[in-house]
Amino acid sequence: MDADLARRLAQSVRAADPDRYFSTLFAPAPLRPHLFALYAFNHEVARIAETVREPMLGAIRLEWWRETVAQAAHGAPRNHDVARGLASLFAAHAVEPTSVEGIIAARVFDANAERFADFAALEAYVDATGGALMRAAATILGGDPDLARPAALAYGLTGLLRSLPFHNNRHKLYLPLDLLAALHLTPEEFFLLKDDPRIASAVRQTALRARDHFLAARRGARPRAALAAMLPAALVPVYLRRLSQMRDVSIHRRQMALLSATMKKRL
Repeated sequence: MDADLARRLAQSVRAADPDRYFSTLFAPAPLRPHLFALYAFNHEVARIAETVREPMLGAIRLEWWRETVAQAAHGAPRNHDVARGLASLFAAHAVEPTSVEGIIAARVFDANAERFADFAALEAYVDATGGALMRAAATILGGDPDLARPAALAYGLTGLLRSLPFHNNRHKLYLPLDLLAALHLTPEEFFLLKDDPRIASAVRQTALRARDHFLAARRGARPRAALAAMLPAALVPVYLRRLSQMRDVSIHRRQMALLSATMKKRL
């Protein structure tokens, strides 16, 4: 990958996904451009639902990315920075194009009216999106991708909680229906009410689940080479604490958490 393309991909990830950008800075320098290509791709497909009004338009754009991945895997990328970055990634590492295409398939949910029946369905989605992304990053780094699942679930569930106000404005529900039903809360009430204790309870129960996954990741084997891929999950405790205070976390505080985890060589 040429230096100009690597620089543009890095700038794109820094603007769109600072957690993964700063985590990547702890990876070996020769591998960073391919991580940036992977994360830039993830941003492109994750933002589709935010930029379309109709599910059909979202499906068309996702199909464009499916074709883009296929062409990049065959060494014939489209004239797009992310496509060229993916072509370089596939040529250099044992990342299967099917695993990247799986992220696209899972993202169909973002732009339609479907809902998750239970936490098993929600976590399957998180694992198919953020989990697949983390496993691919671990593969690029030469680490064990099988270690990524609890870290990805912790980070993914926490991310959904942090973005609830945005998704509520879109009337897109990510929390499972059985959780809301147990709290005698309808999706419409979840979208419209703000200070209802039932909503606080739904958020708290999901946060506890994210925390459990984080602790499982911390108790697991040390990530070793895969650490930079899993580093975003080191931010989960910080995010969950600030979530209850309705405050965001500064970039400086995030950087300190990532540095601490890197020095300890674990989440």
